[in-house]
Amino acid sequence: MLARAPTASVPDINVAGEMVRVMLSLGAIVALIFAAGWLTRRLQSRQFIGGRRLRCIESMAISARERVLLIEADGKRVLVGVGAGGVRALHVYEGSVPVGEAPASVAAPSFAELLGRLGRKS
Repeated sequence: MLARAPTASVPDINVAGEMVRVMLSLGAIVALIFAAGWLTRRLQSRQFIGGRRLRCIESMAISARERVLLIEADGKRVLVGVGAGGVRALHVYEGSVPVGEAPASVAAPSFAELLGRLGRKS
């Protein structure tokens, strides 16, 4: 008579349970990424009162590597160009800045207007 070798038992794997665990883990990671992005935007837009004499009023991208910044320093505004060649003051606005001055808001074009512009270019 031949003796049979003991076989190793393979544990049963609950595929549905493992899939749910993986999906919940992935959802938690995505939620953490969105929360980190929200927190970063929130902290960058905060106005720190007291002791800060320099702040960026507005910035605008001119190209992929060049930007124009409007900076307020000690009550004066300076228009600065930033690019691969360095930083250059473009214009210094003389006089003091009014306390309650709010930047003029320009209405963003609607989605239909953007599509219309895209259609006219072709």
